[in-house]
Amino acid sequence: MRITLVHALKHSIVPVETAFAKLWPEARLMNLLDDSLSADLAREGRLSEAMTERFLELGRYAAGTGADGILFTCSAFGPCIEAVARAHAPMPVLKPNEAMIEQAVARGRRIGLLSTFPPTLASMPPEFPASIEIVPKLAEGALAALDRGDRAEHDRLVTEASKDLRDCDLIALAQYSLAPAAAMVAEATGRPILTTPDSAVLKLKAMLSGG
Repeated sequence: MRITLVHALKHSIVPVETAFAKLWPEARLMNLLDDSLSADLAREGRLSEAMTERFLELGRYAAGTGADGILFTCSAFGPCIEAVARAHAPMPVLKPNEAMIEQAVARGRRIGLLSTFPPTLASMPPEFPASIEIVPKLAEGALAALDRGDRAEHDRLVTEASKDLRDCDLIALAQYSLAPAAAMVAEATGRPILTTPDSAVLKLKAMLSGG
């Protein structure tokens, strides 16, 4: 199976490739990166029609290369990704967090949502059922540290921020770039941790290969 991975942050590539290597090594991967998407969203502060069209273009390109499925790894662009999914049905087109949300809802009622990118904390909570209590938490400065190449400082800031979520049933790491910090967050909080790449790879594998 050929899977196209579409990224708005370069930091997402290694975590999702790691998840595929661990959980579905037979999949053939293709990476598309447009790191201006996140910068433009942060500057504009909203998802515009022009942004949706950019995602549709990425979807058309991915489909044109022979993709069997598309996985977006950029968590702040849900409505844009839904437009791509409608355009290419029945091909599996997954939002980065939908599989993790399904797992989280099955396991808890009070869910900590940890992010380093502020727009994610605006776009992602509405994707959960209304019966779920979401406790959002931004790890201030962590993404800037990662942009500087300082993974250790990123993980330290993320771990410190996660301590505010210790009273939740579980903690969902909202971005692919957070996955490498999962063990540190688990140790600091004592809470079960869900990561977006592992959940997404398992769901995509089940959809395309029956297991």
